[in-house]
Amino acid sequence: MTIFRTRRQFLGASASLAVAASLGAITRPTHAAADAAENIQAQSLAPGFTLLSGAGCNVLALASPEGTLMVDGGFQRHSARLLAAVARATGSRKVNTLINTHWHPAQTGSNETLGRQGAQIIAHEITQLYLARAVASVDYTGLYGPLAEKGRPRITTRTTGSLQFAGRRVDYGYLPAAHTNGDLYVHFPDANLLVAGGPVCSDSWPLLDWRNGAWLGGLAKAHEKLVAMVKPETRIIPSHGPMIDGATLARHHRMYADFHEKMVVFQNRGYDSGDCIAQRPLREHEAIFGDPAAFITGSLQSLNLAYSPD
Repeated sequence: MTIFRTRRQFLGASASLAVAASLGAITRPTHAAADAAENIQAQSLAPGFTLLSGAGCNVLALASPEGTLMVDGGFQRHSARLLAAVARATGSRKVNTLINTHWHPAQTGSNETLGRQGAQIIAHEITQLYLARAVASVDYTGLYGPLAEKGRPRITTRTTGSLQFAGRRVDYGYLPAAHTNGDLYVHFPDANLLVAGGPVCSDSWPLLDWRNGAWLGGLAKAHEKLVAMVKPETRIIPSHGPMIDGATLARHHRMYADFHEKMVVFQNRGYDSGDCIAQRPLREHEAIFGDPAAFITGSLQSLNLAYSPD
């Protein structure tokens, strides 16, 4: 068995394996909430805004006379149904702009279709790089990518960005090492509405893609950053599950910050994942989020990589 002694060695080996493997490998989601096989559900949030679920992640659509802005695009296999639902909800078959909150399959499955139709695609620059090659992840088995060139983002940011759409300001910004290494939030301040992306889940534990830069400290920091941006009554769209408000997000931040501190103590004691699970550090939250065993295991993996000496 190969032992990787540093985070750099591990990530370098992972990248090499991804390139060497077959580009046609079939991917299967491993995240429990990732692939709900159900009809697309549409919920009107405010004039022009529609929340759609059932395509693999929560998707937001904002209508305008020039077409629609979408935040995330579901799995490719659900894309046709999702885009039909978006057209019904907005009254327009044209999608003008697509923002990817990150590069996982559940967020980028409509990229190629919309890119071929002329939509501008916006993402973090790391998402753009990842979608140009085959990538392995803890989110799925096999490989994902590369997407066709028209399906890759053309407008990118390293930190923050902003645009005007349908008379509204749309702000987006980087959440480093939170769920992947290329996460964005999308904020509609005039509507008091935030799309939080992959780091935030309302009814399940988030996935830490530790193979690709995410770690528990980054998840806690992402929540801290988002909490500072919103009001207690701000409506927040998580990657999966029902909407929450800013006050609930603040409670989630405290939960993850406390959990991070506990996990660092466990790590310093030399605990393995079984030891950490046996301590039940998230017992008071299991009724809402479910069994945390996989999340605890991923959190320890991410801490071991983050704190390994280079």
